[in-house]
Amino acid sequence: MYVVELAVKFAAGKTKVLAGTGGNSTDEAIYLTIAAEKGGADGSLQVAPYYNKPTQEGLFQHFRAIAYATKLPIVLYSIPARCGVEIGVDTVKRLACDCKNIVGIKEAGGNADRVSQLRAALGPKFVILSGDDSLTLPFMSVGAQGVVSVASNLIPRELSHMVRAFASGRPAAALKLHERFYPLFKDLFIETNPVPVKAALAMLGRIEEEYRLPLVPMNPKNREILRATLKMCGVLP
Repeated sequence: MYVVELAVKFAAGKTKVLAGTGGNSTDEAIYLTIAAEKGGADGSLQVAPYYNKPTQEGLFQHFRAIAYATKLPIVLYSIPARCGVEIGVDTVKRLACDCKNIVGIKEAGGNADRVSQLRAALGPKFVILSGDDSLTLPFMSVGAQGVVSVASNLIPRELSHMVRAFASGRPAAALKLHERFYPLFKDLFIETNPVPVKAALAMLGRIEEEYRLPLVPMNPKNREILRATLKMCGVLP
């Protein structure tokens, strides 16, 4: 929780801190969420339980138990490619109805149809966020409100401008930014996230390039592809 506490300290009230406190053990997720609440986080991001692949009823019970244990607003995180299970639309609706502090979802299944289904089921107040930079505008066009971004670690101002432009009725301006940075959005996943974005930040001199096993440094060929993309997009001199 030290990282959460540091984030809260440096955010200094200027922005919200959404702490990733999910897990595939309900008890552990509750423990981490309570700790984040005590540490000053403004909300909790709760990933679908991975590996054990619970049923939809299991997902419902898991997230409800966490929601009942905290006063923090909770954003669900559906990413079936990593977790092996999708949080069903009906399950999200049940949770939103039963738990007033479940307020949104990070949708990382790559399917705009699901965004339409979620919006129809949950109404206009429930927050839907894209989990993929490259799908931000397609998702916003059918009801999402923004993105939980990887690329914003490198270009926070530009990502903010893109989202705000689309939200304020300036789709052409948003599309121009999307087109400029689309190659970067894709190449930040040339290997498993977060390896490429850490490599990119190190290229910019913002961090030391460190990984914990089983993650390892990028393949040299992919590193050069990423470097070229960063230069092409104007991120790296």
